[in-house]
Amino acid sequence: MHFEDELLVKEYVNMMTDMIVLCFTLAISLSFWVISITASTYYGTLQPVSPWRWLFSVLVPLILTSRALRKKSLDHGGALGALLVGFILTIANMSFFSALLAFFITSSKLTRWKGDVKKRFDSEYKEGGQRNWVQVFCNGGVPTELALLYMIEVGPGEMPVDFEKQYSASWMCLSLLGALACSTGDTWASEVGPVLSKCKPRLITTWKKVPPGTNGGVTTIGLIASFLGGATVGTAYFITQLLLVNELHLAVPQWPIIVYGAMSGLLGSMLDSFLGANMQYSGYDESTGKVVNYESPTVKRICGKPILDNNGVNLFSSILIALFLPGFAWGFWPRH
Repeated sequence: MHFEDELLVKEYVNMMTDMIVLCFTLAISLSFWVISITASTYYGTLQPVSPWRWLFSVLVPLILTSRALRKKSLDHGGALGALLVGFILTIANMSFFSALLAFFITSSKLTRWKGDVKKRFDSEYKEGGQRNWVQVFCNGGVPTELALLYMIEVGPGEMPVDFEKQYSASWMCLSLLGALACSTGDTWASEVGPVLSKCKPRLITTWKKVPPGTNGGVTTIGLIASFLGGATVGTAYFITQLLLVNELHLAVPQWPIIVYGAMSGLLGSMLDSFLGANMQYSGYDESTGKVVNYESPTVKRICGKPILDNNGVNLFSSILIALFLPGFAWGFWPRH
């Protein structure tokens, strides 16, 4: 009887937590709407957020995060973080939302895919790939900040990537896309490469063969997967541009967005592996037969130093891609 009472209390606490999170989210989103209308009234340079856009930006991320919570793709903290990230990206630009959605759905499904195989070599494998708020913000923090800067620059709404007409806003769009494609490419490589590859991964710094699960280990299949993951995010962004951007025929061609996403996924995954090989500790635990990230008497060092964890490596990779890759894209982007 005591155990049943504890379960009821736990369910009640979870329900109240969800209600508080919902009220908090609505309050934040309403404040964004009020600020947008006020700014457009006083300054006349920003487009106010329409009620329908605001409603979509609240309801769709709420539905998606609730579903992810039930499927254990996110814990409660991760759901709250994803709700905030989803709201800001959606209200800023629907192309941002579609790119985020492509990252979230594909990464969640691939994380759960072949879970029985991943358990054999991944010492930190979680059922369902449940992510917490730290993981959410390490992958979504940079895009969220860029989405806020984008709204300050041009206001909420969709626009073509065109360096001649909107230099700084186009830079922000490609930075955000690059960060999401980087995270997607790394996730696809990590989830697909070790499972499908018939050969042992090679350490990206020395090209020596290492056990599956080693930080910095790459495979040919993993690199192809990272390229395709980035291309998927770029395609989602591109399709939304075609559907929602007004007078797109007057802008420069937008198809390079797909190529940019693919390259961001590939280069981001390689950068992540390089940082992981140098700044994450990897060792082989002979007692469990798995690669671990900690030192102990039964662990034989493979590579790296205990400077960053996986979340830190993901964050630094996305920051570097967001900072530098748009500069390379600017040199090759179509002009009128």
